[in-house]
Amino acid sequence: MSEFGLAKVDITPRVGVELYGYGPFLNRHSTAVREPLYARAFAASDGESTIVICSCDLVGVSREVTAEVRRRVTQATGLPPDNVCVHGIHTHSGPRTKTTIGWGADDPPYMELLPRRIARACVQAVENLTPASLAHTVVPCEGIGYNREQDTRPELSEALSESWRPARPEVTDTEAHVLRVDSCDGILGFLTYFSCHPVVGPSTSRYIHSDFAGVATNWLEREWPGTVGLFLQGCEGDINSCVVHHSEQESLIALDVIAARYARQIRPGLQEAPDLGDGPVRALRQTIHLSRAPVPREELEQMLREREAILDVLDADDADHAVRMATVYAIALRRELARQEAAGPLDHPAEIQGFRIGELLILGGPFEIMHRYKLRVQAEFERPVLVMSLCNDAMGYAPVKESFQKEGNYAARMVPYLLGYPPFAPSVEDELVAALVGLGRRLEEA
Repeated sequence: MSEFGLAKVDITPRVGVELYGYGPFLNRHSTAVREPLYARAFAASDGESTIVICSCDLVGVSREVTAEVRRRVTQATGLPPDNVCVHGIHTHSGPRTKTTIGWGADDPPYMELLPRRIARACVQAVENLTPASLAHTVVPCEGIGYNREQDTRPELSEALSESWRPARPEVTDTEAHVLRVDSCDGILGFLTYFSCHPVVGPSTSRYIHSDFAGVATNWLEREWPGTVGLFLQGCEGDINSCVVHHSEQESLIALDVIAARYARQIRPGLQEAPDLGDGPVRALRQTIHLSRAPVPREELEQMLREREAILDVLDADDADHAVRMATVYAIALRRELARQEAAGPLDHPAEIQGFRIGELLILGGPFEIMHRYKLRVQAEFERPVLVMSLCNDAMGYAPVKESFQKEGNYAARMVPYLLGYPPFAPSVEDELVAALVGLGRRLEEA
């Protein structure tokens, strides 16, 4: 019989740390904890192989944090690094744990403790392995998000109505996967998988919390006392919550509304999911090299001149969003020009990782992956496949081809420079889809 184990460790930072998200140089120093943050770990074993996935209530993690977590887990349990995944749900109301110019500031004491805490959750989940079964189902999950590249954001009053649906639901997730872990003593825990920026809030928010995904998970845990629940973030790169960017007070109300909406649609799955059956537990990890297409030097210099013109205005004010964004871009563009001048490395390898748990495949990459990737990958398989963003690193967006044709190209062209990478080539969608499908095929054969 298969064995499963779950555990969670509190990773809430102290009040006062700067929060990540919503724009550059906002000085969003936290003032209170609205909801604690957790690292929640799920371990699975078939007696021959053991894997562990740790879902963290964070914007994402760096590859350095992941490496330290893996080192500690391997040291404590003997698990190879290939079998350990560190995942972020992408809250914007937690501390900065990935590097982007201007988006919050690192807190060294918190970052020193973070890999220790995440590793502790992983180790405890492995120590908690017990004979159990895994159930799986798919439930309707609607009225949560809209595609920010292909649709328009609803008014708050519309979004808070239970009848609200996006104009184009087909370019969002409309279903959630639900996994339930059962032992002879009852439910041990659960996992839910859905694709949507969990972000519910404005740039003025100072509360620490895990956005709607974490809040809903906390509530569901309390409904089943003693359980541990993981939220697995899907392909959310172009899907926003329907209630983002309103006032702080409105957002705090909306946070509970959308969390309740998500939890309510998950509950039937937790109650009714059928047993997935026993099967092998396998893990694979692969380094891939995706094509990059840096902007030509002349164009970069023109972009820099345009940003510096904003900064050169006589009464430029550092409280002005345009000035702060111009600062971010100026820093990033100067850094890229220096890289090109020095003929610095262009290739930035990425890690993809996959797990097989019986009939279920879980495939993940270190990007905010756009929704169409998930549809394309899932279409290649006759078994359930979860395609996860923000696994083991946070390397910006994996855009769709059309993103490169949009004016400004923020996701496809500028965000990579803010993270220190040249942009991808338009072929990245086909390349990453092929790599994920290939990894899934190898897991099927393992």
